[in-house]
Amino acid sequence: MSGILWNLFFFIIALGILVAVHEYGHFWVARRCGVKVERFSIGFGKALWQRVGKDGTEYTIAMIPLGGYVKMLDERVDDVPADQKEMAFNNRPLWQRSAIVAAGPAANFLFAIVAYWLVMIIGIPAVKPVIGEVAPQSIAAQAGIESGMELTAVSGIKTPDWESVNLQLISHIGDDEMTMSVLPSESAGYTVDKSLDLSSWSFDPESESALRTLGVTPFTPDITNVIAQVVEGSAAERVGLREGDKLLTVDGQPIESWDVVVSVIRAHPEMSLPMTVLRDGRELELALTPDAREHGDTRVGYAGFAPQVGEWPETYRFTLQYGPLDAIPAAIDKTWQVVVLTAQMIKKLFTGDVAVKNLSGPISIAKGAGMTADFGLVYFLGFLALISVNLGIINLLPLPVLDGGHLLFFGIEALTRRPVSERVQDMGYRVGSAIIVVLMGVALFNDFARL
Repeated sequence: MSGILWNLFFFIIALGILVAVHEYGHFWVARRCGVKVERFSIGFGKALWQRVGKDGTEYTIAMIPLGGYVKMLDERVDDVPADQKEMAFNNRPLWQRSAIVAAGPAANFLFAIVAYWLVMIIGIPAVKPVIGEVAPQSIAAQAGIESGMELTAVSGIKTPDWESVNLQLISHIGDDEMTMSVLPSESAGYTVDKSLDLSSWSFDPESESALRTLGVTPFTPDITNVIAQVVEGSAAERVGLREGDKLLTVDGQPIESWDVVVSVIRAHPEMSLPMTVLRDGRELELALTPDAREHGDTRVGYAGFAPQVGEWPETYRFTLQYGPLDAIPAAIDKTWQVVVLTAQMIKKLFTGDVAVKNLSGPISIAKGAGMTADFGLVYFLGFLALISVNLGIINLLPLPVLDGGHLLFFGIEALTRRPVSERVQDMGYRVGSAIIVVLMGVALFNDFARL
């Protein structure tokens, strides 16, 4: 229950920040264009707090934190006194109306740049994307990628860490080919481009790793058979496993690698497994019954313990950090990469290269907010930047209920020299609302299916 409340709290914080940024973009440009703003609201429904500022705008925080709005003076909505007609939104020049509408998504993009700038100044601990193993006959192996190589770029985009690699791999879903630039060895002073044939590549982002489906396993330090952590309330704790125990056998199999432990436990959800452990020089026989967890369309076992892991080589570890000035172009570049990736995913959603089941709704966002907040400020800022870009892109879609729909009508007005009729706009709003409701329904269904 505490986890749900934690996620909910940071979901509200994240959404409140991003909605405030988006609506402030509309508000700030509207005021600069001479439009009177009657209300600036974060949330919908009953007001929890409100006050009227010296500028005459009513500022409100409402009960339902799932959006917000800026109410401007508009003759199409209310009667406007003759002396205030010039301050009505509908009476401003076309370019000003367009700027006011576009300012919301623009504010989201600017916020993402600022958030990434802060992330890069603070710095993130990272490891170089060095390849540990390559599966024989895999897509990566056929391209000539080998163990020990370091991935320096994917299709020309630099990849200093594994997070950057995964981001670029996801952008290639549905593509026929991809280029990886690799450093052949740590001492090599040159890179080599490897072309990967993706014509037979497919994976489910919900349950599979893009890297592993290409046949690549990241380098990790040696994993021992000694238990380093036991999760409270887990099957491991219930059976009596302790930190420092050394696993010798599981289900009768000698443990030659940690992968044996993982594969056996995952294959036996809610089934008793005999185990032999070494504790204080004595061998003990235990019977572990792993809990069951849903993983995609299957049930897998989960025991709740982790092994001791060796130290990372010092040359592999670094802090991804920039100075205040160098962080500016880096933050802009990062934001642009996320913008391109988001746009590509939306396109591939419509072309069928990305399955509709990968759509995420508010429950998934809440989980992400809680998880990143748990990791620390820098990760929460990165999450805010990612969602802010997504919010900006989605609002630019040409659906009449979104900012992009208004811009579409303004574009038609610019070409025809007259506003789109209210009847056509009303029809567009109805269709757009229906599409949004369907998409939200699918996203919520996906969220509940992942619970």
